[in-house]
Amino acid sequence: MRPNSGVPKLGSDPVPSPPNLFRAWWPALIWVVLITFESTDFFSSEHTGGALYSMLTHLLGQIDLYKFLVFHHYLRKTGHVIGYGMLALLLLRGWRATLDYQDLKLPKTTLLSWLGTAFVASMDEWHQSYIPSRTGTWRDAVLDSTAGLIFLVVAYFWLRRARRASAVVASDPPGF
Repeated sequence: MRPNSGVPKLGSDPVPSPPNLFRAWWPALIWVVLITFESTDFFSSEHTGGALYSMLTHLLGQIDLYKFLVFHHYLRKTGHVIGYGMLALLLLRGWRATLDYQDLKLPKTTLLSWLGTAFVASMDEWHQSYIPSRTGTWRDAVLDSTAGLIFLVVAYFWLRRARRASAVVASDPPGF
């Protein structure tokens, strides 16, 4: 057996190992690809609205077109909120796995995650502005970025609370 074969000495902190970058980032990369695919002509409002309207009238019978259009609009905006909120959380996962092993603080990884979300939202809307059946608007980029921010604020306080709870448990003397 070799001396000092990677086993930390008693009382010393183990040296953190660098993260597996593929494991840290593949969910966020897949999510960006999904957002990019949804940004195409195939997922334009006309295509999704027509298919959804046909399906709902087949299942429920006659539907007021105006009410459906309002419903469809809010359904699509809800998709923005959930989609970009999830992107923000997946970016946070990637940044935490990549940088937290170096003991960087949670606010830095949260900020990087929000900046990444805002960048993807801006590029997505810019891309949509070149597709005739889509409308890329700054309002959607703001909606997407705000959704990411809200998800990240909730995650920030959740993770901060979890870190404090684990620190309290670690500092409790044995037997209590």
